[in-house]
Amino acid sequence: MRVQGEQVATGRGPGWELGEFLRSRRARLRPEDAGLPAYGGRRRVPGLRREELAQLAGVSAGYYTRLEQGQSPGASDAVLDAVARALRLDEAERAHLYSLARPRPAARRRPARPERVRPGVRVMIESFGDVPALVMGRFLDVLAWNPMAHALLAGHLDFGAPDRPDDRPNIARMMFLDPHTRELYADWPRKARSTVADLRLIAGRWPGDPGLTGLVGELTLRSPEFARLWAAHTVGDCGTAARVYRHPLVGTMELAAEFMALTEDEGQRVAVFNPEPGSPSESALRLLAGLTATSRPPATGRPPR
Repeated sequence: MRVQGEQVATGRGPGWELGEFLRSRRARLRPEDAGLPAYGGRRRVPGLRREELAQLAGVSAGYYTRLEQGQSPGASDAVLDAVARALRLDEAERAHLYSLARPRPAARRRPARPERVRPGVRVMIESFGDVPALVMGRFLDVLAWNPMAHALLAGHLDFGAPDRPDDRPNIARMMFLDPHTRELYADWPRKARSTVADLRLIAGRWPGDPGLTGLVGELTLRSPEFARLWAAHTVGDCGTAARVYRHPLVGTMELAAEFMALTEDEGQRVAVFNPEPGSPSESALRLLAGLTATSRPPATGRPPR
């Protein structure tokens, strides 16, 4: 059940989020890592001081301080690139920095209607047959899945749930609040970190969206593990690394997920799960297909009425 009316903001605005992100990245760097003298003794703050980071980025300490305080909305590409290099940001973190420094206009942040899956996309994931495939919305809602993705990830849930906007499964909510999902992943802590890092990246692209704010608020209140991971400000996409699943029907199998962005549907992604050809995992996935074949709904290319 979703928590109604319980919202914890993802931040106090883009400027505040930018400052929190910069401070979290600055805290993980030591002076010696950046080639700066440590001078010994106990430091008042973890990681680099603002003045040290400003020196590495080639900007004044005052300017960097204003940037961390969200008071420099017009930061140039050169400045952001210099800060990113000084902080040793990876590609995902660099993209997140730009999203926070240059938030999208408010008019584009609030979709007027629930997300929908285009019929052609639905036909595409149905055409994968015995290969699990699903469509995720911009905030990790499951908008559609084929029968194999349902059997792999959430056979205990109603297959038609994604077609009901008020009752859609959400990957992040399942990860932290659904015990079946927790048991499914052999390395649940790693998958949980990856999910939160992906949600952080999304939050930078859609700052202040009430749907995202509500999701983060609910998970923060109901899951101490999520709250701890969210506070760490780790940023990253889902990645394509293979994960080990402990399926209740067919046992252990290792599947790699590939993600494809739907460019005509902003924020939507298709996820496809594949085993190594000829592996025991492929045999396990084939067994799962056989065990669930008789209970599969017909492929129609459109949501049920």
